[in-house]
Amino acid sequence: MKVANNRKLVLQNGRVFEGVGFGSPKEKIAELVFNTSMVGYQEILSDSSYCDQIVCMTYPLIGNYGITDDDYESKSIQMSGFVVREYNDNPSNFRATQTLGDVMDEYNAVGISGIDTRELTRVIRDCGSQLVMICDIDKDTDEVIREINERGFSHDQLSKVSTKKIWYSRTANPTYTVVAIDCGIKMNIVRKFNQLGCNVVVLPYTATIEDVMKHQPDGLFISNGPGDPEDAKEVIQLIKDAKGKLPIFGICLGHQIIGLAYGAKTYKMKFGHRGANHPVKNLLTNTIEITSQNHSFAIDKASLEGTGLEATHVNVIDNELEGMRDTKNFVMSTQYHPESAAGPEDSEYLFKLFIDSMKEFGGNR
Repeated sequence: MKVANNRKLVLQNGRVFEGVGFGSPKEKIAELVFNTSMVGYQEILSDSSYCDQIVCMTYPLIGNYGITDDDYESKSIQMSGFVVREYNDNPSNFRATQTLGDVMDEYNAVGISGIDTRELTRVIRDCGSQLVMICDIDKDTDEVIREINERGFSHDQLSKVSTKKIWYSRTANPTYTVVAIDCGIKMNIVRKFNQLGCNVVVLPYTATIEDVMKHQPDGLFISNGPGDPEDAKEVIQLIKDAKGKLPIFGICLGHQIIGLAYGAKTYKMKFGHRGANHPVKNLLTNTIEITSQNHSFAIDKASLEGTGLEATHVNVIDNELEGMRDTKNFVMSTQYHPESAAGPEDSEYLFKLFIDSMKEFGGNR
């Protein structure tokens, strides 16, 4: 592992945190966010939804169980870096094949340890997520802030994370075929569909309704992913074209894109939701689910009026919209992650609901 000692984290507002580097010795500018999960740093590292983001982990010890070949959530790593209190480079795990730092170095992700992550998290909560740079400690801070301000937020994440070619994930004795639009899809979503008897055809985010229908699917899935949902114009149009022709299910970014396709409004949250213990109320069953979440944008619940969508789930903490549906056109979506591989499993039933909708839709055709 290449170690870049004596590094610093410089925030857009001028705050500076000094620490010790790990991972890639390069410098990176990205949006700083925080995640409250106690485990799952490999899933976070390999989740394409973190493209162009540096994640501050609130759990103090990171790297202690290394990296395993079977637990990746994508085929490539798009995340910019980690900020941690204590980094462990000697993992104790019989499944581990690499250290976290080695994988980060391989994919040019930067890391800094020895930071007071509690204080940094409070800064994000008070001031909101913002652009930062991780760089060598001797780089001029005023120059760093100038570079940060010149960079600005990215709007091309979908083109970075989406597949360039069609790929397939098949299962034995399939019952249904699902076309999944890859906006940064997590591998565990594909695994869940396979486990439930679905073949999955993964298409780029630029796919048209003609591209989708030639695979004769039983349902259309819109995946999670990074960035502003308003940038996903191709997928918004696809949902408009597919509505009523196929059952549709969206998760996270897919949820937001469905909302925009129906005429709802989205907004960027102050610091987003990222963690594995967010309580969500199911308005249809009046029960509480503990959920895994990772998003900066959300749908304005008041903007659903007149769209044909109804709210099905809300966040218990801040009343944010967490789920919605259009029963007439067999459309459903959720803001959180029912497929989470390193988090709660309270919401796995949503995949079965989608399976049921494909069955009912097919029977009504």
